[in-house]
Amino acid sequence: MSLSLAHTVFLTKPSHFLSGRSIIFGLQLSSFSTSFAPIPSEKVNACKKWRHPAASLLELGGAKISREEIVKDDPTNNVPDSIFSKLGLQLHRRDQHPLGILKNAIYDYFDTNHPNKFDKFDDLSPLVSVKANFDDVLVPTDHVSRSYNDTYYVDSQTVLRCHTSAHQAQLLREGHTHFLVTGDVYRRDSIDSSHYPVFHQMEGVRVFTPTDWEDSGTNATSYVAEDLKKCLEGLAHHLFGGVEMRWIDAYFPFTNPSFELEIYFQETWLEVLGCGVMEQEILKRSGRTDNIAWAFGLGLERLAMVLFDIPDIRLFWTNDPRFTSQFSKGQLGVKFKQFSKYPPCYKDVSFWISDAFTENNLCEIIRGVAGDLVEEVTLIDNFTNKKGMTSHCYRIAYRSMERSLTDEEINDLQWRVREQIETKLKVVMR
Repeated sequence: MSLSLAHTVFLTKPSHFLSGRSIIFGLQLSSFSTSFAPIPSEKVNACKKWRHPAASLLELGGAKISREEIVKDDPTNNVPDSIFSKLGLQLHRRDQHPLGILKNAIYDYFDTNHPNKFDKFDDLSPLVSVKANFDDVLVPTDHVSRSYNDTYYVDSQTVLRCHTSAHQAQLLREGHTHFLVTGDVYRRDSIDSSHYPVFHQMEGVRVFTPTDWEDSGTNATSYVAEDLKKCLEGLAHHLFGGVEMRWIDAYFPFTNPSFELEIYFQETWLEVLGCGVMEQEILKRSGRTDNIAWAFGLGLERLAMVLFDIPDIRLFWTNDPRFTSQFSKGQLGVKFKQFSKYPPCYKDVSFWISDAFTENNLCEIIRGVAGDLVEEVTLIDNFTNKKGMTSHCYRIAYRSMERSLTDEEINDLQWRVREQIETKLKVVMR
């Protein structure tokens, strides 16, 4: 279960924290998604049976996949080329990248404290079935995370995984009892310095048998919860040093009891991860009726931004040597030194919205045009006139992390953004 943090949080309580978004089991209830918007039935009926895509060019999890199998002419497909271009990059498998350094530091902790116990998976294909991504981890059928607005669908029965929990049921069925799963995950999202449509999660699962707790003098749930807390307190010390910690009781629909671990770091309380004792239904469906388990999850980008002082999530994707040369294998917590700070350019766009409008769709269009040259999109004004028409005004911040943008470039980007908004969102420009 991807019990992660902030934008990458797997489990959080219904109240907002950090980024101001509620997230359940790694499935973000985006502030941009004001209502559940399931895929229209005529689209769902277009492709009933999920299948592994046929082999072609891009290698994912041992299989070769072509662009045409991911970005394809299917009525349910909403994967743009900008997302396809990130498939297979696997930043978490690069030992000199901040995400790879952090992943390996967590591996080191588990190898030291639980030698030869935890199986590690970091090369599983992000192409998964709807069943694996949602049904197997008990996501309700009407949950907002299933919507076309929040999830990248390859077809009606195949998605780019929203969380690493998509592999949990299969691994349990295959007999794995201790495992760590790390991978790139995909969600349609807002645009700012801490949100990106591709990010990375790690989750851990440990399954216990009756012989583990029978002689403990306590019940199974209490025994497993105590083991979970001890394990994760040790992990927090391993990553952050001798920090003050506290446990917060939480409500998550798929673990009971559930907790959040916070540390006092740089003069503020920071949520590190979410965790809990796994709901028995998940184990039961995997054929483990006599077992009990714990699960935790964390977002690699969120923790890496704190540990390495990286101010913008886009930097993780840059190949600029002024960034990449600052990090070395095994060097956790080396503080990033900004190599430049180019000025932003702000452009506003206003339009009358329709009932079908969502900000996730708007951000997808802007990213599709400007890529990583767009830094932030902010709603700065909205009003409804006497006729009941609602107007939104958004401010778009353009900024390159590597060079100064020219007025000509920015004006061209803004013109293309306006054109795409009008044609694709069916709104009336102002």
